[in-house]
Amino acid sequence: MKPMPANQLDPRVKAVWRINDAIWITICAVAALGCAALLASLPETEEVGGLLLVGFAIVAVALYIIFLAVLPPIRFARWRYEVSPDYLDIAKGIIWRKRYTIPFIRVQNTDTRQGPILRAFHLASVTVSTAADEHEIPGLDAQTADALRDKAAEFARLAREDV
Repeated sequence: MKPMPANQLDPRVKAVWRINDAIWITICAVAALGCAALLASLPETEEVGGLLLVGFAIVAVALYIIFLAVLPPIRFARWRYEVSPDYLDIAKGIIWRKRYTIPFIRVQNTDTRQGPILRAFHLASVTVSTAADEHEIPGLDAQTADALRDKAAEFARLAREDV
């Protein structure tokens, strides 16, 4: 089996993941707790609503602990990428590990993306598109992302010229 790719993401991406996950967990928890509170306020479903309220609160706290404390360091350690003149190699995944080798002859487009949270941390994502799929390398320093995008685009251009 091939060795793992050499390059890691920027460590600041763990904070970005935590913020994104906290936002989604909060939205879902507010919706679930709101529904349970509504059920608890009605006389005929007061007991069931109260149990749901406690259950949803416990689940929300567990999700916060898992997604904000446990998973980001593990996810960061498993995320690797490497660029060679012939292909882009990506390895990721905690339980279900995935390994992608994308030949530059197949690459149609390379982009950088930056949402408001990534921008606040001066990070960006590089996206490499093929006819079949789109592969993203999240959480790179903005300058590193621009350089990687340009390098991938150049390797794709050279691969097409060689054919």
